[in-house]
Amino acid sequence: MRRWLWVGGILVVVGLGAALFFLRPVEGPPRDLTLVGDVERGTYLIRMAGCVSCHTDAANGRAFLSGGARLETPFGTFVPPNITAHPDAGIGRWTLAQFSDALSNGMGPQGHLYPAFPYENYTLMTDQEVADLYAALMASDPVAEPAPPHEVPFPFNVRLAMAGWKNLFFDPGRFEPEAGRSESYNRGKYLALGPAHCAACHSPRNALGALDWDRALTGSPGGTGGRAPAITRAALLEEGYDVPTLVQTLRDGFTPGFDVLGGPMGEVIADSTSHMTEEDLTALAEFLLAE
Repeated sequence: MRRWLWVGGILVVVGLGAALFFLRPVEGPPRDLTLVGDVERGTYLIRMAGCVSCHTDAANGRAFLSGGARLETPFGTFVPPNITAHPDAGIGRWTLAQFSDALSNGMGPQGHLYPAFPYENYTLMTDQEVADLYAALMASDPVAEPAPPHEVPFPFNVRLAMAGWKNLFFDPGRFEPEAGRSESYNRGKYLALGPAHCAACHSPRNALGALDWDRALTGSPGGTGGRAPAITRAALLEEGYDVPTLVQTLRDGFTPGFDVLGGPMGEVIADSTSHMTEEDLTALAEFLLAE
């Protein structure tokens, strides 16, 4: 009997230790929340950061930023929410601190956010760009219609489980420029890995949906991350790209092989990259094609 009591005690201690590890908060460095956001810069970020592509379901007649099309995954169906300034259907009641926590740490007012929302990338954003994006969304036209709820089965619908996921796979932090590289290269790297989140689609993910950062931009074969081609230097050169042609493709969708990009990438071009400045597109292309 004494031996079983010892075994039981050890199991309790191990269980408590595991719970403390998996449920501990995962937070990056604090942000400067005193910054004043610029609506014009934030409006640009709404496009550049892919908010329109995900949060506008134009095909089904939904209003701008009022909720996106269903995203089918192995874990269930996620529906991007209404992010307009409406106080009830959207995020109009959110404070800058709450908005920053969502982008930086994957934590919303309702609890842990699913990584279908790319906070793995948005955490790299600068404090000023977070403030700018917030200002623009708070200035958006409020839409009273909420987005449909997610359709995520048990156990993936238990948001508290995301605390364990974050402790295993999420390392929040800010972008650090690469030493010895140009300002344009580092801007492109920031865009690709951060707010423009090219890495979110064009990188493999593990069985639980976490990005494999060691193989970023090498393509996703399918599975938890969907299917997307590699956009490494070698892959792009093989397709006939140089910096000017890649910029042009991101602008109009026409490839060096006289094809037109459609599907999800076509939507990204229409809603996001075609609205980016020449400087940002050039920076992105220079990074992707850099040796």
